[in-house]
Amino acid sequence: MNILVCVKQVPDTTEIKIDPVKKTLIRTGVPSILNTYDAYALEQALQLKDKDPDNVKIVVASMGPQQAESILRDCLAVGAESAYLITDRKFGGSDTYATSYILSQSVAKIVEQEGSFDMIFCGKQAIDGDTAQVGPQLGEHLGLHQITYAINISLNEEKNKALITRELDEGKVVVEAQLPVLVTFTKTDDLRFASIKNKMKSKRAEIKEINYDDLAGIDDTKIGLNGSPTRVVKSFTPDVKTDGIIIREDNPDEAFEKFAAELEKVKLY
Repeated sequence: MNILVCVKQVPDTTEIKIDPVKKTLIRTGVPSILNTYDAYALEQALQLKDKDPDNVKIVVASMGPQQAESILRDCLAVGAESAYLITDRKFGGSDTYATSYILSQSVAKIVEQEGSFDMIFCGKQAIDGDTAQVGPQLGEHLGLHQITYAINISLNEEKNKALITRELDEGKVVVEAQLPVLVTFTKTDDLRFASIKNKMKSKRAEIKEINYDDLAGIDDTKIGLNGSPTRVVKSFTPDVKTDGIIIREDNPDEAFEKFAAELEKVKLY
């Protein structure tokens, strides 16, 4: 059972700056962490490995700059077997569509080394962009079944189908999906911590790189800033809104009269 977990390095600060020309995040010099939802996706993969340690292999991959190596080492420290960094200047400025395309091309390269994947896990969204688009787009590029907003996953006895619990606004639902499948996770169980021994071991582990030149046949018109169909037109902090008016009256009629008076003040009644 091969599981690929896609992870992303995100800024660990609220003081995010935007490049005024490219309209993209300036990441240089900003402390970074493993995207929270990707950590939950990895935890679910690790729980499957806990149940069948001899037959489950976890591979992690991240697209980003060289400093993204640190989060890959964090993933290795908690139990992933191998890690791939997808990095190249030509990939810079990619939007979600271009990112998912590059990831899909990279998956084919990783398969050459690791074998085919039964499942691909992603976080439901990145906490820096909050688009929730890359996972589903990757599934579409790869032609996979996809299940989103998962909080738990298990396998049937034959290990050819996944039982996935989804958390939706109206409640929870359990769905069954034939493998291979791509799953995006929201908040699941508590995350595990790496031991000091495994942290030290991960510092010496090999991080395999995938660059532009490794992806034969990649379409240049679909990568980087120029290959991104979406643009950030403006990034700004919204105006602070004043607190709303709270009407407290024991008598419903009096409460309604005050409510109507407030609506009249703003010419809505």
